[in-house]
Amino acid sequence: MLKAIAIDDEHMALEVIKSHAAKVPFLELQALFSDAIQGFEYHKAQPVDLIFLDINMPDISGIDLAGMLQPETMVIFTTAYSEYAVKGFELNALDYLLKPFPLSRFLKACQKAEDWKQLQPTESNGHVFIKTSEGQIRVNFEELLFCEATGNYVTLYLDQEKIVSRMTFKEMEKLLPSYFVRTHRSFVANKNRMDKIEKHQVQLGEYTVPVSLSYAGLL
Repeated sequence: MLKAIAIDDEHMALEVIKSHAAKVPFLELQALFSDAIQGFEYHKAQPVDLIFLDINMPDISGIDLAGMLQPETMVIFTTAYSEYAVKGFELNALDYLLKPFPLSRFLKACQKAEDWKQLQPTESNGHVFIKTSEGQIRVNFEELLFCEATGNYVTLYLDQEKIVSRMTFKEMEKLLPSYFVRTHRSFVANKNRMDKIEKHQVQLGEYTVPVSLSYAGLL
């Protein structure tokens, strides 16, 4: 079951989402919020898989709020303003619903979220398939030391090889189990494979990965 909440400052918009959600058998809409901060606080206390999120709201925009969410949280933007679409997808939003949206379009977005959830690895799986120019390559988590982001590409450093994939860093983080932690805005590392943790860097085998002050508390 896909667990979701909706955040929108317009009451009628929330009612539309509530009505549509009731017709989607694999979706459980747990709560509706007209206040963005209240919705964010709810999600911190009771994390959900998916947030239907308006963009143009008082106090804090949906764009800003989306940037505060954990990487694994899926976001579907719901807005009356098409000019926000590009920015929404830059934030790796799963979909973008332009108001007023019919049930068929809402269902398509929900199905995309359900499909994405099913593709996510669990820690018991122990692996994930990464798309490269040579096709899909299996990556075992225990062999993955760390990942480094450069623009729209991510380099995966394994025990015996390096793999380059065209994806954003946020997309890469969604594929990793919880023992991979961010050490820097461009690096995420396997906490189980760290040989030495210092103030400004960690050692993983022959590699040294930087640690920034904002992420030091995660180690």
